[in-house]
Amino acid sequence: MSDCGLETSVPDWLIDHPEVEPIVRELGIDDHCGGRSLETVCRERGLNPDEVLSRLKMQIEQYRLLKKDRPVDQPRDKTGK
Repeated sequence: MSDCGLETSVPDWLIDHPEVEPIVRELGIDDHCGGRSLETVCRERGLNPDEVLSRLKMQIEQYRLLKKDRPVDQPRDKTGK
């Protein structure tokens, strides 16, 4: 996992972990926040920064597990099958 934390800006979170975008949108967190930290933006929205951070990290871990369990695409033969 990257070093993203409460002090990391929301845009940097989304660059490093695009899989958290649905949570960011659901919580109404502004992703064009002028580079303010996740903690600052959460507090401005009345959200508990630690709870938001926990949700984001859980989403990242679930994404990694799903990605890990996905089978690698098999190359197609010359007929396209």
